[in-house]
Amino acid sequence: MICICLLCFIWACSPDVEVSGRMDSVPEIYPDYKDVTVPFNIAPMNFEVIGDSGRDWILNIEAGDSRYSLRAHGRLFRFGRRMWARMLEEHAGETLTCTLCMKDRSEWLSAEPFSIHISEEETDPFIVYRKIPPGYSLWKEMSICQRSLSDFAEREIYRNAQGKGNCVNCHSFRDRDPDQILFHMRSEFAGTYVFRDGNMEKLNTKTDSTISSLVYPYWHHSGKYVAFSVNQTNQVLHMKDPDRIEVFDEASDVVVYDVDAHEIVTSDLLSSSDAFETFPTFSPDGRSLYFCTAEAVEPMPERFKDVRYSLCRVDFDPVSCSLGSVADTLYNARISGRSASFPRLSPDGRFLVFTLSDYGNFSIWHKDADLYIYDTESGDCRFMDGVNSEDVESYHSWSSNGRWLIFSSRRDDGLYTRPYMSYIDKDGNAHKSFLIPQKDPAAYYGSLMFSYNIPEFLIGETALDGRRIADFAESGAEIQVNFRN
Repeated sequence: MICICLLCFIWACSPDVEVSGRMDSVPEIYPDYKDVTVPFNIAPMNFEVIGDSGRDWILNIEAGDSRYSLRAHGRLFRFGRRMWARMLEEHAGETLTCTLCMKDRSEWLSAEPFSIHISEEETDPFIVYRKIPPGYSLWKEMSICQRSLSDFAEREIYRNAQGKGNCVNCHSFRDRDPDQILFHMRSEFAGTYVFRDGNMEKLNTKTDSTISSLVYPYWHHSGKYVAFSVNQTNQVLHMKDPDRIEVFDEASDVVVYDVDAHEIVTSDLLSSSDAFETFPTFSPDGRSLYFCTAEAVEPMPERFKDVRYSLCRVDFDPVSCSLGSVADTLYNARISGRSASFPRLSPDGRFLVFTLSDYGNFSIWHKDADLYIYDTESGDCRFMDGVNSEDVESYHSWSSNGRWLIFSSRRDDGLYTRPYMSYIDKDGNAHKSFLIPQKDPAAYYGSLMFSYNIPEFLIGETALDGRRIADFAESGAEIQVNFRN
């Protein structure tokens, strides 16, 4: 304990080196944390200087009247967790001015400083995601994991090896509530698993009136309903296309599941043979249902590039569990010529973020996929400058205060999705995004052979554990879901 305290004191109070000149070039760092906005409760943002492995490096930080200095371990700057947390809390709302200094022979040279702005608006304490190898038709190992955002602690909620190697997917929480979650199991112990306030249910959701079992979910804020798509999905592998794989629907509808009655309802507007409806999302007030819809195209897969999805909204009555008969079109694919997917509304209902790609709806493999934001008050729709890159941006979700967006991106290497966060200000502007911190980010992300899938914020730690889930999957009674005419 004495040694730990001494190291923290040296980091916080060691004097700056005597700098005699400027570097000829600005060093790059990984992850790129230059000029980002971060929550005051984020984990230490350790980073590595790219190149110049034989140099000595020091980082000087100025924050208000305070000065800090940290010496690198090789090229890696690793902050003490307690001192980092104290620094961010003390300087919330302020900007850290960070200057890299490099020893060149006998003199120290400094780089042009960069900034890290510390927001006073915190992030939710946890995220949950699925880790999955980027395979195409088979899975060997995957897991649903929970990560603390204030440190580096990660816990597996469920690993498929705890069952019989089954696929687990589409985890979804009611308003980021750690005690209300559902997900699907495929293959062994197949079904939809719903966990509410300590109770577990295993559902058989295939009915004679629906084209498949339930697929993509979104909870109603009341917890009484869950909107789902039902899909007949297929995939093909490209031989030369850089997108590698195409996942497409040959048919799809949208339904609403009544959690207490164990019944599915829908309407002609959401279950038309002339259209592909998918990716439903309830509004925060619970009175609207948003979804994506495209004109049905045949034959598939020959014409998969002709499928483009519009973004629509329909009324929903939570008292009677009934749907309106007229849909409003927010983004019209016929006019714009591109395709919308993954609509997600901010908690106050003002902003809707969705993915836009050239065609189709499974945009996580489309290099042209970007995130756009729609202002529900003004009707303005715009490209999110601070979020998008030259590669794929796809699945995304909002924090409970509506100030942080987490999303999946393939910008690091084009192969694996990694979790990025961005600050969204009150006007819906996205600030420069940053990679979720790790203790040694280059080593961790460079050796990780898994993609992050469906990152979701949580307001607390879930009590679910893999052994309990596996025991229930094997022995729990199955409930048959019915279709309500």
